[in-house]
Amino acid sequence: MSGNCPATGVPSRHRRLSDGMREALDGYLSIDQYGLVGNLHTAALVGMDGSIDFMCWPEFDSPSVFCRLLDKNKGGHFAITPACASTTCKQQYLPFSNVLATKFLCEDGVGVVTDFMHRPRPRSRSHSHMMPWLVRSVEVIRGEMTFDMECFPAFDYARTPHALQIDEIHDADPRVPARHAAEAENSVFQSVFLHWDTTDQNTESYNGTERAVFTPEKCEHDVGLGVTSNEADRLAQTAVHEMDLRYVVGCMGGGSCPRIKLTQSDHGSGLGQGVTSQFTLSEGMRVFFIMRSTPEDCSDLYLAKYDPALSMKYVETLLEDTLLYWLGWIRSCTYFGRWLENVERSALILKLLTYEPTGAVVAAVTFSLPEAIGDAGRNWDYRFTWVRDSAFTMYAFMRLGLTKEAKQYMGFVRALCQEKNPDGGLQIMYTLRGGREMAELELGHLEGYRACAPVRIGNGAADHLQLDIYGELLDAVYLYNKFSQPLSFDEWVDIRALVDYVCDNYDQPDMGIWEVRGKRQNFTYSKVQCWVAIDRGLRLVDKRDFPCRNKQRWQHTRDTLYEEIMERAWNPELE
Repeated sequence: MSGNCPATGVPSRHRRLSDGMREALDGYLSIDQYGLVGNLHTAALVGMDGSIDFMCWPEFDSPSVFCRLLDKNKGGHFAITPACASTTCKQQYLPFSNVLATKFLCEDGVGVVTDFMHRPRPRSRSHSHMMPWLVRSVEVIRGEMTFDMECFPAFDYARTPHALQIDEIHDADPRVPARHAAEAENSVFQSVFLHWDTTDQNTESYNGTERAVFTPEKCEHDVGLGVTSNEADRLAQTAVHEMDLRYVVGCMGGGSCPRIKLTQSDHGSGLGQGVTSQFTLSEGMRVFFIMRSTPEDCSDLYLAKYDPALSMKYVETLLEDTLLYWLGWIRSCTYFGRWLENVERSALILKLLTYEPTGAVVAAVTFSLPEAIGDAGRNWDYRFTWVRDSAFTMYAFMRLGLTKEAKQYMGFVRALCQEKNPDGGLQIMYTLRGGREMAELELGHLEGYRACAPVRIGNGAADHLQLDIYGELLDAVYLYNKFSQPLSFDEWVDIRALVDYVCDNYDQPDMGIWEVRGKRQNFTYSKVQCWVAIDRGLRLVDKRDFPCRNKQRWQHTRDTLYEEIMERAWNPELE
């Protein structure tokens, strides 16, 4: 912690841009120099230098729009950085939220770039739906600073070229800034989180007179992720939408508002042009940049809901909605121990990894980051839901009193249990919509993070046998029954079938928790988790008096496993 930044429970991170943040790693940032923003449908990584280097759109497993994280030249990025030569950077979340603030300090002034994706205000009548926008706010809170903005998308994993057109917006007039009618609530957020006083009667704003429209070419691929019989997966995993970039500008104190001009600029990748802009802000000035998919439905009802008139007031309301959403969510946390701030921050990040439509938990928002630099090969796509990882996440949520997420995930598990494998088991991973197909494909045109190729999308381990998943899942189900909501009979029938499957297959070699892509082996961890699965099933029988014709077989198998583990999973030579 340092300076006057609000407390978040996460230590501030300091770097100087002039020290060469990217030059030190040959054009890349260290992974710990990124923050995460999202809307429970997708997420973006924001670097400490103000650059969004990774974002898949509009879903977690959709093709990337920005992917400089995996190729410094071709990947695409959206950067807002100060032009001053020597700058200190700090990045932290606004309290109790997933709104990310990146602060730049130099001799001439102090500026802040605030990034968020909208979440609707709880129990709001006027803003009950989510606006699927990426919003970036730029403001100066002391002195004067010049910023450089660059937006260079690279659609479809940098495979698909696009056209750029800068359209004029005729209903905006920069010469006569519109008076900002400040009707927002005088909430705690305006005084604690924001440096912008919406109640100032001298506040003025205007909408941008132009917008940049990025139109990708039509593309179809006959191999790789998205080639699936699951229609919902196909639509999400092949989604390449036209997008636009707009802006609104405001200033306080009666001064003249800054002028923003979007300029077409060539991108070295050859995929298409981007836009740049250089602008100077003084204390009290603010610019919002908004990136979104352009509306495809032109009906009046759709446009009224998802394409409202853009204004400074409206975008500020979206920011306040988002802050209130995250505050309301984390207030449900029942942990009040010594590590409260750290635990709450971890919970907020885990929540960002949940996929709202189904309750699934994405293992990571990224794909193909290497497990170790120089260890070529182990670069996997983690934008799917693993039974193991999701079970651990649900355990964490339940112990923190965040039981709504556990209920949603149990609904997802019920759906998976309705369509088991032919042998009665589950896959180790599924798509976020419960699909089974995630064909793996190498993208040879991307160099990989810090030149650690290959870059892969999809995951070929989906059909692996990993018996440990049943122990983690059954343990989470047992805790769900204990801390969240009693299992129904129908849920028990599904769980009982899984325990029977474990009893039939516990002695099989598998790929293990490490997902080795070679010969199956007898892993101690898998055997222990098989014991856990059967044990938790027996506990549920005893505590809930659920019917179980195979109880004696379960007990015998559990005891047999225990003895085998103690006898065969111990090497006295390593004692």
